[in-house]
Amino acid sequence: MSNKNDNDPDGLRLPIKIDTTSNGEFLPIPLGRHNRVANETALHWADQNARRTSQSRRRFLTSSCGAATTLLAMNSVNAAAGQRGGFFDLPADAAFDGQLASASLEGDEFIFDVQGHYVDPMGSWLKQIPEFARPYASMPKADCDLYYEGDPRSYLDCLGPKEFIKDIFMDSDTDMMVLSFVPSAADAEPVTIEAAAATRQIIDDMAGTSRLLLHGRVNPNQPHDLERMETLANTWGISAWKTYTQFGPDGKGYYLSDDIGLEFIEHARDLGVKVICIHKGLPLGRNSYEHSKCTDIGVVAKQYPDMSFIVYHSGYVAGRKEASYDPDKADDGVNTLIKSLLDNNVAPNSNVYAELGSTWRYLMREPEDAAHVLGKLLKYCGQDNVLWGTDSIWYGSPQDQIQAFRAFQIAPELRVAHDYPELTSALKAKVFGLNATVPYKISAEEVRLRASADRVRQQKANYQNQPNPSYATYGPKTRRQFFDLLRLNGGQRS
Repeated sequence: MSNKNDNDPDGLRLPIKIDTTSNGEFLPIPLGRHNRVANETALHWADQNARRTSQSRRRFLTSSCGAATTLLAMNSVNAAAGQRGGFFDLPADAAFDGQLASASLEGDEFIFDVQGHYVDPMGSWLKQIPEFARPYASMPKADCDLYYEGDPRSYLDCLGPKEFIKDIFMDSDTDMMVLSFVPSAADAEPVTIEAAAATRQIIDDMAGTSRLLLHGRVNPNQPHDLERMETLANTWGISAWKTYTQFGPDGKGYYLSDDIGLEFIEHARDLGVKVICIHKGLPLGRNSYEHSKCTDIGVVAKQYPDMSFIVYHSGYVAGRKEASYDPDKADDGVNTLIKSLLDNNVAPNSNVYAELGSTWRYLMREPEDAAHVLGKLLKYCGQDNVLWGTDSIWYGSPQDQIQAFRAFQIAPELRVAHDYPELTSALKAKVFGLNATVPYKISAEEVRLRASADRVRQQKANYQNQPNPSYATYGPKTRRQFFDLLRLNGGQRS
């Protein structure tokens, strides 16, 4: 029987969410025929397997077998479409055998997500837009039970900290997260440092331990941002800086290797916060396209070996067809990051980290591209320097990204041909969280020990008695939703 408050009582949403959702930094990309057929096949198989196991389809889909069924359907259809370079490695019987499904898709890794977002529903940013405006109202997540008549903007609670906490810490295996920021002027931030710190406090009060770290947003080419850095470091206890080299006045970005970029790095170093997270790959508009490339990363990494540079999205450009690294075709995407490292003699496993937010989420639907991107990053950035990130809130709970990554494998033929590593459980555990403990200077053992008895863990244990995941995605799915979001951010993509 379905709970009357069930997020999906008819079981129409798959637990592995392959759809057109964007994070607002690239136009939603239509699903290929193989993606659509895979979703249809997964629902059909789920219906059959639910009957076989005497469950409702909704209950079946919320089990590990439901996720296994979805991934197996994707394997079948992807292989038929000629995509055999990457696959989800789990036994066929996992579709209806709970123990087999759990062995493949559940785990006890330390999961440290270095990129998460939410929207402050009470923020001062609302004062910057007309009273009649309904920001983010077209987002699918905005249509939730938290809306009530009499307050036309109450739907924003659907995107706020309580839903954020449920998605991240109740409906996924995430242990720890960095709350990041979108590009914006200081007076129009969808989440301010104050609101982010308040959310961190909510979680600290629940947990008695630190599960949420904060970035400090800095765009040095924007008025007052450099002057603001001391307050961010000393008052708010940030763990790293977040910058968008594509963002700036009139949509024009900057390079870290420019004078203004070097001034930013020097100031960060002087303040003792030596981790800089740089948004790369997904361009924020025509004027900033050149600054989305990673040509400056190797330059500053070589110049500042005591600093850590985390490249968000790994420089990936959504929708790009991927292959092995070719220096003659390194003019865009992940290849520009690799070329910059090689040109500047920045060795693997040094001070440049590749982050997977939005990158892995998109690549889940294109397994051969996924195999090449992961293989290249692990080979050239290093097996110690690829970091887990999901870019949630836009894609809903990151549990499907976690489960898909647990099961993913690069085909042996590609590994041999291009010297890519096998994705062992130990290597995946490093990507999931152990690698990020180095630049962020935290102890995974201490965090997990303290978290084992905190209120988040206790609440999750109670919640798991009757879980109610939404399997919904929140970001724009259509061109119209994308441009609505773009207008909200003043023409600069966020």
